[in-house]
Amino acid sequence: MYKQLIGLVLLAVPVLASATVSKVSEHTLRNGFKVLVKEDHRSPVMVSQVWYKVGSSYEPGGITGASHMLEHMMFKGTDKHPAGEFSKIIAANGGDENAFTGQDYTAFFQTMSADKLSVSLELEADRMRYLHLLPEELKKELQVVTEERRMRTDDNPQAKMQEHFMAMAFSNSPYKNPVIGWPADIAAYTVKDLQAWYQRWYAPNNATLVVVGDVKPQEVFDLAQKYFGALKTSDIETLKPQTEVEQLGVRKITVKLPAKLPYLIMGYKVPVLKTADPEWEAYALEVLAGVLDGGSSARLTSGLVRGKQLAVSAGAGYNMTDRLPTLFELQATPNEGKTVHDLETALKAEITKLQKDLVSSDELQRIKAQVLASNVYEKDSNFYQAMQLGMLETVGLGWKKADDYVEKVNQVTAEQIRAVAKKYLIEDHLNIAYLEPQAINNSEKTEKTEKPAAKKGAK
Repeated sequence: MYKQLIGLVLLAVPVLASATVSKVSEHTLRNGFKVLVKEDHRSPVMVSQVWYKVGSSYEPGGITGASHMLEHMMFKGTDKHPAGEFSKIIAANGGDENAFTGQDYTAFFQTMSADKLSVSLELEADRMRYLHLLPEELKKELQVVTEERRMRTDDNPQAKMQEHFMAMAFSNSPYKNPVIGWPADIAAYTVKDLQAWYQRWYAPNNATLVVVGDVKPQEVFDLAQKYFGALKTSDIETLKPQTEVEQLGVRKITVKLPAKLPYLIMGYKVPVLKTADPEWEAYALEVLAGVLDGGSSARLTSGLVRGKQLAVSAGAGYNMTDRLPTLFELQATPNEGKTVHDLETALKAEITKLQKDLVSSDELQRIKAQVLASNVYEKDSNFYQAMQLGMLETVGLGWKKADDYVEKVNQVTAEQIRAVAKKYLIEDHLNIAYLEPQAINNSEKTEKTEKPAAKKGAK
């Protein structure tokens, strides 16, 4: 389904598909700043990422979207570098840079020649503690974020429906709020709000630097000490428990929006790797998602799309690396002459099969082979190698969890898949949203509204 990630459109690849994470070196500065280095000497480039343990799931009511707004403001200048200069310096040194905000993290990155790492680190250290938050810059960026929300959400019926779906599915978990924030909150941001958010979370003891590429660990550690070592820490208070209340029955919502096609989302409350007890349940849910939506031969595509021709498209997704309990989601667009209710019945039938019958050994072998294939693919990208490490570290799992993935997936049995299907994919934990298309007034808007949202998780 859909990953709430704002600021950068990422390719949909598994973030844990790594048979082993070799040559990772770790060092923590005295101020708590953690540094992870992975050598990859195939080309003379590197990616540098700074991850902050803050995202939309940290935000209280009234300032939803503050993490994303501050991501934008981090490019608006410091004492040493006025607004816009950060990006100019990176470009002048032949680099690319960007940032992204998710439910559980905010990250900033540069991709450059390996010998330019000091340029990247000096700039990141400067804005970590010395950002200027000016009213005139906030006013400009509010317009940018408002337009971003309009294009990504308000003019995209599937994304807009997903937003309403999440708000219904969760009662008190912060995952009910959109990463980009609710419109009224965005309109009411003040410099004081963002300054408080910045001072609270943007500190060396709440951040991790990940460098992957043609570098040597000790040289990276020395540069980190040079630029980040003297930065002052913040008093990072432990977040209060954010435990979702038990769902006591199926929840349904109908969303009426201008759109060409109806659409269906179904989501079951499930644990994640950080909360699953026993831990194997998370890996079993991961494989279960692959059985349903693990390529063209998976059950949803072969059964509902090609076989019964009920759906134009159908998929499943599960984010086992979320910080808090999440949703196991299914989505589908009905074929001509079919309805979302036809699809709901068919998707529930697929779940019932998983609850009653064991997955065949051939299906399990295929899913596990895909995990190994994606491992090979990800090793070709410095960016995604770094993203594995940064995400795992930031959500509290620890980067070493990447070492476990292939082994743990290979240990999943057909009995375990059936067990998690019976335990978690139940009617009382189900949430359903139906998109009921309304008339579209102009052809230009039609093109915008039918652009698909970014996938939440690929299997």
